Amino acid sequence: MSSIKTDPTQPIGPLSQLIFASRWLQLPLYLGLIAAQGIYVYHFWVELIHLIEAAFGNQNALNALVTSMGYKTGSEVTALNETIIMLVVLALIDVVMISNLLIMVIVGGYETFVSRMGLESHPDQPEWLSHVNASVLKVKLATAIIGISSIHLLKTFINAANYDEKVLMWQTIIHAVFLLSAMAIAFTDRLLNLSAAEKH
Repeated sequence: MSSIKTDPTQPIGPLSQLIFASRWLQLPLYLGLIAAQGIYVYHFWVELIHLIEAAFGNQNALNALVTSMGYKTGSEVTALNETIIMLVVLALIDVVMISNLLIMVIVGGYETFVSRMGLESHPDQPEWLSHVNASVLKVKLATAIIGISSIHLLKTFINAANYDEKVLMWQTIIHAVFLLSAMAIAFTDRLLNLSAAEKH
């Protein structure tokens, strides 16, 4: 049976052009994620400035940190302690990891699903972007989500006295589910790659 070949010089039909152009509907979504990243940058600097001010004895900044971290003790907190510093630093790391996740979604998603960015000769092209596709992006996102979940879980255990046992249990279960999901995604991706290699 002969295979049907498409003439590359043949013009694309109007319906095909409309369907193909519909990928640009995703552009406002990626612009919205860029705006969300800007909000995260602002939040990062607010927390960092509060930490610096609290280190120099500013009680208002310390109270703001204690409130935002959900840190509670039997007495009023009058100075930074190791637990508060650790919680704030973990919160800052959390923001950075979420920002990295946003970059992967924005840049990788745009390159994969909307349009090529032509960064092959750019000196600042991210290493992972050179071989990104939907499958690679999926695995990287799953790994990033596990990292974020780990930070959240660590923050919860450091401040465990202020959480209910059910919250601790469910956060641990959800983190385990994330791990299993990432392993399943990576295993499925490996099977697909092996299958594709055997065909060639």
